[in-house]
Amino acid sequence: MDQVLFQWGQFLTLLIIAFALSMDAFSLGIGVGMVGIRLREIIKVSITIGLFHIMMPIIGIVVGAYLSDLVGDIAVFIGGGVLMIIGLHMLWNGFVQGDQKSVLKTKGFGLMLFALSVSLDAFTVGFSFGLIEVNRILAISLFGIMGATMSYFGLLLGRSVGGWLGDYSELVGGLILFGFGLKFII
Repeated sequence: MDQVLFQWGQFLTLLIIAFALSMDAFSLGIGVGMVGIRLREIIKVSITIGLFHIMMPIIGIVVGAYLSDLVGDIAVFIGGGVLMIIGLHMLWNGFVQGDQKSVLKTKGFGLMLFALSVSLDAFTVGFSFGLIEVNRILAISLFGIMGATMSYFGLLLGRSVGGWLGDYSELVGGLILFGFGLKFII
């Protein structure tokens, strides 16, 4: 009986952690979705973020098994910097290019940067899981599923809100991403 309670307790704990890690994917997805994004792109971005939420903790676990807690603060600064750069790029596109929509976050290297920036905190959690005893397969699975699901809903919500804002949606999205990046650094 105690073993069953421990397993359910660990599952709930990991589920809460996965939810917390996916909240920035949700909130940043709102900012990206405001630009005007097709459903096919939403699915592609969500799957990519889910895969990064699987890959980054695995890398973190490997690094955490061999290193000390040196990496934690560096990852947060890198993630914040990347988000600020993406936000500035969206602001630049909103002011300079006018009617052309930014595709930085949903294609190629921009998609990888966006997925990496929202998954860096999963790296640091994976790093700590490399130092402690936890059901790693369950944790990584929950991180991937929750990251993909929350980014999907954030992108959908942002797409509907972006329709209300019209031409200003890219500026608002850029401000949101820049603000979150600044928040991570400060």
